[in-house]
Amino acid sequence: MVVASLLHVNDHYIKENKMAYAGFTTFNANSNEGVLTVTFDYPPVNIQGIPMLDDLNRLCELLEGDPAIKVVVFQSANPEIFVAHADTNFLKDMSTDAVSREEVELLYLQKVLQRVSEVPQVTIAKVEGFARGGGHEFMLACDMRFAARGKARFMQMEVGMGILPCGGGASRMARQVGLGRALEIVLSAKDFDVDQAEAYGTINRAFEPDELGPFVDALANRIAKFPSASIEACKRTVYASVDLPIDESLKEEAYWLYQATSQTPAIKRFQYADDNGAQFSLDNQRDWDSLVINIQDVT
Repeated sequence: MVVASLLHVNDHYIKENKMAYAGFTTFNANSNEGVLTVTFDYPPVNIQGIPMLDDLNRLCELLEGDPAIKVVVFQSANPEIFVAHADTNFLKDMSTDAVSREEVELLYLQKVLQRVSEVPQVTIAKVEGFARGGGHEFMLACDMRFAARGKARFMQMEVGMGILPCGGGASRMARQVGLGRALEIVLSAKDFDVDQAEAYGTINRAFEPDELGPFVDALANRIAKFPSASIEACKRTVYASVDLPIDESLKEEAYWLYQATSQTPAIKRFQYADDNGAQFSLDNQRDWDSLVINIQDVT
């Protein structure tokens, strides 16, 4: 009876979760064992306009309150385009009057992509088509990026239009690849392919098309086995290290360590390892890949 009751509760949660991640206009979202797969599907070209930004904003709101989702994988239903550039319909309505630093406010595009970057989950862009302008900036706002050779291409074209990357591209690019490469990408306004992106550092790794999906699936499913609080702690600490001096960054490490130990079975797992002499086993030292998965059973 207890097992049946638990299964019923779990069933109810799964149904509620699927309903929560429904009703989007520009993409659909499906969850499975801690991984939410978001598939952009906004014909004809997945343009990054207000409807997409509104959908992403709502998605972030849901994710911020859902520790059951641990990894979000973004992909596209369009075989040629991941996410296209920002919609010119809202760009052409921008003011032509310069404003002072004191008066300037963040653009909606900047706010939404920053919110994407700050969700507690791990975000992965699985790129199998074009990602230019705002689409490339969306990709950069994700935690990790993997792309398919012969299919994905990238560009920041804004300088040629008379502006600059303004969805976080100018701000995130140097953090990702360094000053010289960031300026080369932004000022050349030139297409570059997956292998060049891997060399630049704008993506984590390049794959053959038939290898990309299995790799991303395996990575997402592996991460989703770990406690949500320790996933978030790792993410927050790594991001803090980019912006803070080393002494402050180390304090962030200590802060997030305690956030993790207060919410996960970490201490039980350390005790288990101590009681069983697991840390002194040479076999364990040879196979930490398996050990870190197996210890998830200690809760």
